[in-house]
Amino acid sequence: MSQRPILRRCVACKKVLDRKCLLKVTKDFQNGVVLSGGMGRSAYLCPTESCFEEALKRKRLQKALRCDIHSSIFNMLQKQLNNCIDSDTEA
Repeated sequence: MSQRPILRRCVACKKVLDRKCLLKVTKDFQNGVVLSGGMGRSAYLCPTESCFEEALKRKRLQKALRCDIHSSIFNMLQKQLNNCIDSDTEA
């Protein structure tokens, strides 16, 4: 009996993908907004430059999480995105 993947929707492009393929941003009830962890309201983003730019330009993460997001979170998300892109090009 195989397990079905857990599907989530990208806030920028609206594609439904496996949760493992997406970047997770969470509005944690204790620590504010965190990347790749925490418990609380979450939003997912494809690891592509176009989805990151769309989310940044149209404030998709802020709307999905229903809070303001500090620019340092976007900087960390950009670094994580660059790491994902670099690992894909090496493979």
